[in-house]
Amino acid sequence: MKKVECIIRPTKLDDVTEALNEYGIHGMTVTQVMGCGSQKGRKEIYRGTAYDIHLLPKIKIEVVVPALQVEDIIKIVRNSAASGEIGDGKIFISDIENAVRIRTGEKGLTAI
Repeated sequence: MKKVECIIRPTKLDDVTEALNEYGIHGMTVTQVMGCGSQKGRKEIYRGTAYDIHLLPKIKIEVVVPALQVEDIIKIVRNSAASGEIGDGKIFISDIENAVRIRTGEKGLTAI
């Protein structure tokens, strides 16, 4: 099993979740996060004074899937989240040793 973490623009959340649902991914965790990368924040003016905003609002989507689906998930997220601009986000993949469904005690792939 693999965990796929996608950091995307907030405006792309609906596009990404809709595309994942069409693929058959219905279980996911979505979190509002703050971050910075190559974008390095932005400048805003408030009451005539310029401020540097270093952390920008982002969305983190986490899904746990069988290893065979990872490349499909990457392609789906890239196609639905890309704008071609700096700040589109990142995708991180990590190994998941096991999963347990609390209600039934099922383990492994049947738990996800």
